Amino acid sequence: MKKMILMTVLLAAICTVTFGKKVVAKGQTFSALGNYKIETVDNPVSMKGDECQAFTISYENTPMEVTIIVCKDRKCRKYVVLSDKLSVQYVCNKVYFGVERLDKAFENDGHKTTDENLNRVEYFHQKVLGPGQQPVIEATKLIAAYFPFLLNTNTSMTATR
Repeated sequence: MKKMILMTVLLAAICTVTFGKKVVAKGQTFSALGNYKIETVDNPVSMKGDECQAFTISYENTPMEVTIIVCKDRKCRKYVVLSDKLSVQYVCNKVYFGVERLDKAFENDGHKTTDENLNRVEYFHQKVLGPGQQPVIEATKLIAAYFPFLLNTNTSMTATR
């Protein structure tokens, strides 16, 4: 009987680990949305005909989830950040890594940067966040930490404890 219970617990633990998302990073945002957690998306995402790597960011004080789609570009990488409140892209080149409005090519997919939820002052502060050639996880951590400041935060976006 003890073996059967032990086997059941082990099987449940293995299944939970197998089917769960893999957390690749955690950190602080110092914003109203709270700390972040970055998880990998199991299946690659198709963006403009290319297979791209994807991550999901969740914040502790809001139900909003943010998806980051990482696509190779001619010069570096393009990080398309999609949420139900705001969509932008972070780009890199040999010199810098920073935020931009979404390209016109993404409008066909229904993604567009709107001024309604965009904090324009913070947008211009994030035009250059760091050097251009960064590993994907480091760039994703920067996005997770700085993206909440791009949002015109209102009380409906955050939960109260």
